[in-house]
Amino acid sequence: MQIFLNTYGTYLHIKDDMFEIRVPVKDSPPKVTLLAAHKVSSFVMATSAALSTDAVRLALKNNIDIIFTHANGHPMGRIWHSKLGSTTRIRKRQLEASLGKEAVNYTIKWISDKMTNQLEFIKDLKKHRPQMSDYLNDKITRIENLIVSVGNLKGEQVADFAETIRGLEGTAGRLFFETINHVMPEQYKFSGRSMRPAKDIFNAFLNYGYGILYTRVEKCLMIAGLDPYVGFLHRDDYNQKSMVFDFIEPYRTFVEIPIFRLFTAKKVNKSHVDEITNGVSLNKEGKELLVNALLDYLEGDNIRYRGRNQTRANAMQQEAHVFANELIEKDVEPDSIEL
Repeated sequence: MQIFLNTYGTYLHIKDDMFEIRVPVKDSPPKVTLLAAHKVSSFVMATSAALSTDAVRLALKNNIDIIFTHANGHPMGRIWHSKLGSTTRIRKRQLEASLGKEAVNYTIKWISDKMTNQLEFIKDLKKHRPQMSDYLNDKITRIENLIVSVGNLKGEQVADFAETIRGLEGTAGRLFFETINHVMPEQYKFSGRSMRPAKDIFNAFLNYGYGILYTRVEKCLMIAGLDPYVGFLHRDDYNQKSMVFDFIEPYRTFVEIPIFRLFTAKKVNKSHVDEITNGVSLNKEGKELLVNALLDYLEGDNIRYRGRNQTRANAMQQEAHVFANELIEKDVEPDSIEL
């Protein structure tokens, strides 16, 4: 499991070869939790917490990464073991693929999958909102047309159509969030996407959720032996994890769906955010609400993936391995995933 340390003054150290987490409680003794290393996949340190060098050593020994994030949930850095997790052959092939037709095919697939997942989400909304069928049918038709346009793109390298596919993706995204806003309870409506900072409570939840997903995707890529920095569509700017931004696209609904459910169930209120300059930011209570819902969606429910029942988190990891194996031409099973 992934452990989030969100409380100011939390201390992570070792006791009896186990992780001990001490969380301060006002006017009471600290809350103490003991965790065996094999039960932990990563620690996410989002606020002013402390950890011991022994805790770092135990984490490294057990391939547990320690992630440090900004207040909005986006990763700042991580402590991770020095092993690549696979041979350098995968990363060499990833770089070669980025320069030619393979990158074209993967880019089209990932963006098409993202838009298809958005489309399926809207179709699901339609099942429960027949009074909005005309509005939703219009969005469905327009996104279907955009998916066809993406599938028809041609080029010998991604640069040949990069601006076009970004435009198509952006249009689909705008239609998708317009739809979410349209069906949202009145008190939660928002005016498009806003990031740094979020202008409203929905975008604050969304931004923090994406930050969690970024760390998950980066780890999936690293475990599979892939380079998070060598992307196909996103630019290779200085220190930009371009492949994380590429590979994450089909999985954004893994964040959007559980957050949407929190809002439509009216579990969110103004007490979950704090006012900041020019916007709002999730506070401790808001982060806890989101993290619990997101982890339950990623790790609690099973989906059908390659003929097996697996969590969404496991399916995402397996898809990273499939991608790596395809690059080095190892045998892989047919691509199939239900989101």
